[in-house]
Amino acid sequence: MPTLLQTRGLTVHFRQRSLMDLVTGTRRDVRAVNGIGLELAAGETLGLVGESGCGKSTLGRAILRLVEPTAGKVIFDGVDVTAMDARALLDFRRRAQMIFQDPFASLNPRLTVGETLAEVFRVHGICPNSEIEQRVVGLMAKVGLSQDLMLRRPAALSGGQCQRAGIARALALSPDLVIADEAVSALDVSIQAQVLNLLSDLQRELGLAMIFISHDLGVVRHLCRRIAVMYLGRIVEIGPTEAIFAAPKHPYTQALIAAIPRLDQADGLPQEGLPGEPPSPTRIPAGCPFHPRCTRVFGPCEQDPAPAMRDAEGARVACHLYPAQLEGA
Repeated sequence: MPTLLQTRGLTVHFRQRSLMDLVTGTRRDVRAVNGIGLELAAGETLGLVGESGCGKSTLGRAILRLVEPTAGKVIFDGVDVTAMDARALLDFRRRAQMIFQDPFASLNPRLTVGETLAEVFRVHGICPNSEIEQRVVGLMAKVGLSQDLMLRRPAALSGGQCQRAGIARALALSPDLVIADEAVSALDVSIQAQVLNLLSDLQRELGLAMIFISHDLGVVRHLCRRIAVMYLGRIVEIGPTEAIFAAPKHPYTQALIAAIPRLDQADGLPQEGLPGEPPSPTRIPAGCPFHPRCTRVFGPCEQDPAPAMRDAEGARVACHLYPAQLEGA
């Protein structure tokens, strides 16, 4: 499949000034995303996983320019998104949409479901006004919402119904790319399964490319073809889903997978939990950012920055444990 999306050195830093910073005259930047490069093919599903605060959501928003990148590029279908003016950005967002985490907060509480979906068609001029209601009814049916819910506001809907409405809104413009940011984490487990199955069915039916952001590896395994693992604003491992689960390479990925509850723990992965907490993104450690928590740390980890991505038996990993491939080898 052709490449639909690329990021090149994508970086997002936020300026943070606390009361103490004002007193001392210092300035600290929150380094949320740090030089990320990834690719996504048309119709492909990529899971983006990591602990809370690792930069997953910021990366998703930066791809859509809901957050402005500090540096780097986003290339969508061969065009630089970071260089787009307002008109070009509007056209881009017809093809790239986001499903947000909170199904209630992502919908306008003053509008009914029907009005919310109709607004999308009206603002973007997708069809004549006389056809909007028919389009809305068809869209709701596609995501499993009955027509009688058109007149209800978000407060009168369940969490699952609100999330389906959010999915319908994202699909209204027939996008090529959908970024789902923790799209099921706020839902009950039984509703999560329904929404995940819906997303899976829609992705296959419509040929969507999807980035599914989650801290739940089990959810990502169900939905995604590839997985990218983030730690402190960097991707530390990326590869096919089953290869990552069968033989994770980076110590951080190993710890995440080992923490998944299972009946059979005889899989060779470390059984102890991941020690400590992630460092503050305002004070990222020298050397490999993961080394203060790593159980396999050795000399270079403490002094040398984590290396660029390296091939490692079916995956790509940014870790000193894996030597770089020699050219021509």
